[in-house]
Amino acid sequence: MIEVKKKDNESIGSLLRRFSKKVQQSGLLLQARSSRFKDKNLSRTERRKSALRRNEITGEKEKLRKLGKLEEDFRTQSRY
Repeated sequence: MIEVKKKDNESIGSLLRRFSKKVQQSGLLLQARSSRFKDKNLSRTERRKSALRRNEITGEKEKLRKLGKLEEDFRTQSRY
């Protein structure tokens, strides 16, 4: 935990600057950012199941798109 105490006649701005400098030097911010979106290590079977489910969902969407029951996404439309 980072702790900064206010010195005599120190402005809030300089106190904040000292605090942010200590946070940067400690590396806590980098560690928090790196662990923010980190996925859990899934087993091989769990990864396969999720991949199969994703393929199934995309197949269903494509089928509905071809039948005209699902609007085409602007990213998948042909540009020609």
